Amino acid sequence: MPTAPTFRVHHVSLSVADLDAQESWYRKALGLAQVEERLDLPDAGVRTAILSDGAGLRVELTERAGSTPVETPDPFAATARQTYTHLALQVADLDGTFRWLTTDCEAPVVVEPGPGASDGVRYAYIHDPQGNHIELIDHSLRTATAP
Repeated sequence: MPTAPTFRVHHVSLSVADLDAQESWYRKALGLAQVEERLDLPDAGVRTAILSDGAGLRVELTERAGSTPVETPDPFAATARQTYTHLALQVADLDGTFRWLTTDCEAPVVVEPGPGASDGVRYAYIHDPQGNHIELIDHSLRTATAP
């Protein structure tokens, strides 16, 4: 049987209503200070930027004239649509990161920090300014309590 090739996630792409506003928020909130690529296609009504933290996290933000949001008030409602439902980011300090994003970056709270499905895992959800879900996952207790 053939072996599957090796894959790594290169980036996640989000369709946004306001590229400049979202770029500013993602730069501050997630530390995505590097612009790896910009593309402007005026005939298609598309502008895009791939932002990076320089350590492997990349988010592509794409603005298209006339795009409309998908209403998903919580991560479970998002699963009613057959598409990507959220960006999940592993963090070392869930409570501190959650506080930073919801206070300093004004991210709306979706789910407060709490225990995950697996022992020693905690999680929370926020929205970015345009309603995209971001899950924060903290595995730091798992290494202390589980193999």
